[in-house]
Amino acid sequence: MNEIICQAIEKRRLLQFSYDDLTRIVEPHLLGRKTSGKDALSGWLVEGYTESDHEPFWRNYLVEKMDFLIMLDETFEGEREGYNREDPSMEEIYCRL
Repeated sequence: MNEIICQAIEKRRLLQFSYDDLTRIVEPHLLGRKTSGKDALSGWLVEGYTESDHEPFWRNYLVEKMDFLIMLDETFEGEREGYNREDPSMEEIYCRL
């Protein structure tokens, strides 16, 4: 799964996946291991359910909770405002914009 996420980041392509049984479409920006030891994706939520409708739409998704992951053909421009390439919540960064 990490390989698909890193390919999507490299190609700037949207990801679609199920998370907590709800579909999300995300601009992937950074994949790494959180200080908790769990792999997580930091991305901009484009479409899908969220408990908070407040901007910005930055979200972190635990990879182990992602199902039915697919890389879409649709691309995105690049970094969104507020993107932190050196996310301090990440113990190790696998790939990033």
